[in-house]
Amino acid sequence: MNEVIKANNLTVTLGGKTVLEDITFTAGSGELTGVIGPNGAGKTTLLRAILGLVSVQGGSLAVLGISGQRLKEVRPRIGYMPQRQSFERRFPLSSADVIATGLLSPRTLFRRVPGKEEHVKKALGLVGMEGFYDRPFQDLSGGEQQRVLLARALVRRPNLLLLDEPNTGLDFPAQQSFVELLRELKEKENLTILLVSHDLVSIAPAADILLCINRTMHIHGHPAEVLRSPQLDEAYRCQFDFLTTGGDNERCWH
Repeated sequence: MNEVIKANNLTVTLGGKTVLEDITFTAGSGELTGVIGPNGAGKTTLLRAILGLVSVQGGSLAVLGISGQRLKEVRPRIGYMPQRQSFERRFPLSSADVIATGLLSPRTLFRRVPGKEEHVKKALGLVGMEGFYDRPFQDLSGGEQQRVLLARALVRRPNLLLLDEPNTGLDFPAQQSFVELLRELKEKENLTILLVSHDLVSIAPAADILLCINRTMHIHGHPAEVLRSPQLDEAYRCQFDFLTTGGDNERCWH
């Protein structure tokens, strides 16, 4: 299995403060890796490091075979869905308009993108939204909007997909539907996915690997192993939303 992401003792410092320290993991081709941890744990910073947007002060990080100062070169091969975005209501963007912004780059900003309509329609098909090309984005439900934003991240047909808290603001059925879509994409497209969340429940069933961080690495392994690990409580410091019981294994989950 090819290693799409390989981090070894990764350390990132921002404004003189160590945000990530001693992070070691690999993400293989066609794997869905869930990155979990409480708010402020450094999860978004990890994504920014993978994108080459923040510098690595210690250890090493390789993405799609590229490392060091050259990481920015792999951005065209990465689809990125940042935390929940809002689009100005005064500008009536269609679903196609939103997705097409994913084709923009410094080189294409003021140029016509060849085959734009075809790329957008293919991306809509990947997320099961074929009939939504001309639909106003603001008229869509929360779950539909997230699928359109996912299509935006997929419009360049990337090798690696980075998702930052994609389920924020969605009800539980919409969360389940979205995660199931990711699992289907991973299998059909052999897509490597790194999914950041503080919500264990929604991503654990779909993940091949779970990586739990809170500034430093706490656990990295199969979801069943991670969820049973006492290190999980240490990472979250029991800042959990609800309690699940399992006899002697009672614990709190976020």
